[in-house]
Amino acid sequence: MAKAAGKVTIKKYANRRLYDTESSTYITLDRLAEMTREGREFEVVDAKTGEDITRQVLTQIIVDEESRGSTMLPVNFLKQLIGLYGNSMQGMVPQYLEAAMDAFERNQTAVRDAFGGNVLADMAKRNMAMFEDASRGFTGGAKPAGDQTEVEQLRAELAALQAKVDKLAR
Repeated sequence: MAKAAGKVTIKKYANRRLYDTESSTYITLDRLAEMTREGREFEVVDAKTGEDITRQVLTQIIVDEESRGSTMLPVNFLKQLIGLYGNSMQGMVPQYLEAAMDAFERNQTAVRDAFGGNVLADMAKRNMAMFEDASRGFTGGAKPAGDQTEVEQLRAELAALQAKVDKLAR
């Protein structure tokens, strides 16, 4: 997520409308979700009391996403989370969840860095080329020279990918 400069204040009015003080326009929860994905820093305050209600609004965005069918939170997780409210562990849960999400993000970045952007697409193209070459061989078409070298090259690439996976697993 790219971080944009400056924290934006969003005011929530009694009629449930959200007002972006930076752009001086009314916005929707969907726009707030976009801002979150973009890495924008914002706070949502009650326009009348000035109370910070960011947590409630973000929770509402999650509820809306879940109700649209974009389910990401398993039922057992939700039950466990509810069970922790009022529990002696409640104070530790936010830090644990934050650390878990940070670790998840770091792992995601490591996998992206290790495998590059188009490794799987390149492998799919090579597999299709090999399939086409093999089908030509079965139908009596000419077999391309250097077929053996390509197979050896693919084996080397596969071994390199396996080494990267092993490195990530450690």
